[in-house]
Amino acid sequence: MQPVAQNFRRRGGEIDLLMLDDACLVIVEVRYRKSSAFTDPELTVDRHKQRRLVRTAALFLTRHRRFANHAMRFDVVSIEGQGAPRVRWIRDAFRPDDSML
Repeated sequence: MQPVAQNFRRRGGEIDLLMLDDACLVIVEVRYRKSSAFTDPELTVDRHKQRRLVRTAALFLTRHRRFANHAMRFDVVSIEGQGAPRVRWIRDAFRPDDSML
C-alpha cells in the first residue's frame, strides 16, 4: 500500500490514514487501548464514528478529485497493550450505506 495522506482533518471529522491499495483508496481508522478489559479497540468504531469517517472521506474526495474514480474501502487498525502490543488490521471493517451520507 502507498500512503496518500495522514491526519486529514475537517470540521466534524478526521481520517487517520489514507492509503492506495492498487486502484482502491483505503480509509484507515487507528484505535488504541492499553487494555481490552472494557472492550476491544475496534469495537469503538461504532455507527456514529463510521458516519463521521464516511462524511470526512466525501470531503476529502471533493478536495482531491484525482481519487474520485477510485474504489473506496474502510479499514480499522486495532492496537492493544503496551510494550509488545497486539496489532490487528481489519480489512473492509465496514461498508457505508445511504444513511451515512
